[in-house]
Amino acid sequence: MDLRLRGLRRPRRIIAAVAAVVVLAGAGTWTAVASDDAPPVHHADQVMAVNGVRLDTSYFTSGDSGRRPAVLLGHGFGGTKDDVREQAEDLAADGYAVLTWSARGFGRTTGKIGLNDPKGEVADVSRLIDWLAKQPQVQLDKAGDPRVGLAGASYGGAISLLAAGHDTRVDAIAPAITYWNLADALFPDGVFKKLWTGVFFNTGGGCARFEPALCAMYERVAESGTPDAAARALLEERSPSAVGDRIKVPTLLLQGQTDSLFTLAQSDAAEKAIRANGAPVDVDWIAGGHDGGDLEASRVQARVTSWFDRYLKNDKGADTGPAFRITRTGGVDSTDGAALLRGASDDTYPGLTAGDRSIALTGREQSFANPPGASPPAVSALPGLGGGGLSQLSSLGVGVSLDFPGQFAAFTSAPLTTDLRVTGSPTATLHVKSTSEDAVLFGKVYDVGPDGRQQVLPAQLVAPVRVEGAKAGKDVTLTLPAIDHEVDKGHRLRLVLASTDLGYASPAAAATYTVSLKGDLAVPTAAAVSTAAAPLPSWVWWLPLAGAGLALGLLVTGRRRTATPAPDPELAEVPLQITDLSKKYAGGDRYSVRDLSFRVEKGQVLGLLGPNGAGKTTTLRMLMGLIRPDGGEIRVFGHAIRPGAPVLSRVGAFVEGAGFLPHLSGRQNLELYWQATGRPAEDAHLDEALEIAGLGDALARAVRTYSQGMRQRLAIAQAMLGLPDLLILDEPTNGLDPPQIREMREVMIRYAAAGRTVIVSSHLLAEVEQTCTHLVVMDRGRLVQAGPVGVIVGSGDTLLVGTATPVEEPLAEKVAALPGVASAVPTDDGLLVRLDADGSAQHLVAELVRLDVPVQSVGPHRRLEDAFLTLIGGSA
Repeated sequence: MDLRLRGLRRPRRIIAAVAAVVVLAGAGTWTAVASDDAPPVHHADQVMAVNGVRLDTSYFTSGDSGRRPAVLLGHGFGGTKDDVREQAEDLAADGYAVLTWSARGFGRTTGKIGLNDPKGEVADVSRLIDWLAKQPQVQLDKAGDPRVGLAGASYGGAISLLAAGHDTRVDAIAPAITYWNLADALFPDGVFKKLWTGVFFNTGGGCARFEPALCAMYERVAESGTPDAAARALLEERSPSAVGDRIKVPTLLLQGQTDSLFTLAQSDAAEKAIRANGAPVDVDWIAGGHDGGDLEASRVQARVTSWFDRYLKNDKGADTGPAFRITRTGGVDSTDGAALLRGASDDTYPGLTAGDRSIALTGREQSFANPPGASPPAVSALPGLGGGGLSQLSSLGVGVSLDFPGQFAAFTSAPLTTDLRVTGSPTATLHVKSTSEDAVLFGKVYDVGPDGRQQVLPAQLVAPVRVEGAKAGKDVTLTLPAIDHEVDKGHRLRLVLASTDLGYASPAAAATYTVSLKGDLAVPTAAAVSTAAAPLPSWVWWLPLAGAGLALGLLVTGRRRTATPAPDPELAEVPLQITDLSKKYAGGDRYSVRDLSFRVEKGQVLGLLGPNGAGKTTTLRMLMGLIRPDGGEIRVFGHAIRPGAPVLSRVGAFVEGAGFLPHLSGRQNLELYWQATGRPAEDAHLDEALEIAGLGDALARAVRTYSQGMRQRLAIAQAMLGLPDLLILDEPTNGLDPPQIREMREVMIRYAAAGRTVIVSSHLLAEVEQTCTHLVVMDRGRLVQAGPVGVIVGSGDTLLVGTATPVEEPLAEKVAALPGVASAVPTDDGLLVRLDADGSAQHLVAELVRLDVPVQSVGPHRRLEDAFLTLIGGSA
């Protein structure tokens, strides 16, 4: 997660002893970054003594020696200044002086993490602004007052807001996916957001890395499960909301729609407060967030640059975009499975309640249980998994939430007679009674399909509410999460009140809750957003029409070519056959894969080898149905591979390291993953996969206690769920030490031993040689050689001399001294002898007999590395 601070502004300088910035690293280290169409970017690394800590900083400039505005870029929580280097270089090339730094407790910066403490991280930013004011490249508004903006995401976004509230020298800010009130974010309506808070403290390196007051607060709330007043006060004083009445600079708020950590309500509160101060504020709801999705990095960076051009460079012609913009998902790209995005906008920010429409719900008074220990919990978002996760699936219309019977009440609308776009926070009034004094409920609105079974939880968001005094019964107005979601005609809305949620702490004591409706569901529509003030490019409208015409033409003229080929019964037992496969990416000047053909049989462990750019990753992506080939075909068990082909259910893949919930055990993580697939539990073959992975008793432990090797094995076990007949592993040993690599080798061999097939792509040639039975070597997109490992390795200038008894070192030295011998190394089986240009096997055998070496066999031997370099001509 990312959060950012901005520099504090003081009316006068603090006394010199406090305000001085001392450069510890001398003049720093300067480097230059050049591009074809921009001036070189220079950057200097310096460690500065600031407010009792050492701040690791980088300073970026380009172009001539003239003065220009400055930008401070903060990084995300758990990151460092290096995470924003690319953005810093781009801004420097655009004519800004850019300063990045690692916040307290991260990277090479010292000190304890203070969660943007005004006396710590915020004060540090003011000292950095002091330093910028002394740089000859930086434009000044007056002595000691540089023209400066701040930007950053999450942790870096918060520091931008805070610095603007504390230091009046800040001139413009662009915070992204961040918080306005950290207490509201982590303790919404008095309910402890336990998983995200745990991720937060674990990402920081553990409780001891934080300021003592924060560590004590976390341990106290985590143990009790209930935030107290002191905990709220501690977080609120470190929140932008504490100085909200003092933030009076142009502000671009970029907030994530797929974000159960910092919801759209956080940016809504920020917009209201800053606009009330009279400052310009634009709001942009992006497709991604802390739960994954598309962070739209290029578009967002371009908009931030335009924002600073307008308010730091005073470029009145800079297009800062509409007052409100929202990114909406419009289908799926069939080539790579990515969500297609489009924009909508309005010339005013509508807030979260614009255009409320009443939707009648039906349902009698319902009672349901809060189970003992609040277990099992319902599942909505899965903090820590990232990568788009459940929220990405939700945006594509796939329902993956989990509510347990007897633990929720549901109220449902009639089928909608027209399409409905929900933009904002729905609200509902309910009457709540409980057998306990207090009740904790989790409200959510599902989009339910016409069949009544398919239901989608938009953005995987829930709204917790703590109801005090519920024993006597109480009316409660529930504000549900802000979303942007299209509900199709014929679908229904279903309001669900659950007693538990995986991401939050619920009361441990068993209780019975009774809930009844007190009115309709109010749904905001923000209808004006459909007529954007900043129209979308014309191609957005004509391209689908042109595409439809083209598709019709292709259907008429090339139907046979695009139809999926029938299964080949002769290949029904062949895990993989690739025939004449070719792929050339648009705009590329050469084929990534060209006329590739090979076959893999059952029980093989096939190593896919090749230098960088050989086409291995492209081949694997085509094999998994993620991209389409330009020519040739891939057949898995006789079925041609296309995106979404049913036979892909027989394929398991580990392509990148999986994310896991750190507080759950290994077994619980795998069970949740399988539940999200929607397939029957018995089809998972969980125990068999775990036995092959060999994690043993560690399965019952929290994943946060796992070593890197154990996490890799758990990820492999996840790929093995369902016991796929074909398992694809891309660099499964990355980051592992030698013992862990050996364990991973045994996992792959055990999996294939049962007649299944494994394809592994790896750059560790010695490991491939010991693990794989067969090899496919690629170079420049083409097949170089395929076959058993022994055949590919078994030639060259190295001989393996088998002996009846081990060869002692003195005798090996005598062999190494023989004419025609370059080296001789004892092995478990005898001697590994490398011949020089004058050597021959016949002469070697005669000399070995003369030295009384007990020779049993002599055969060619070379390492896979030698064979590999020979095959590709040393280009790796």
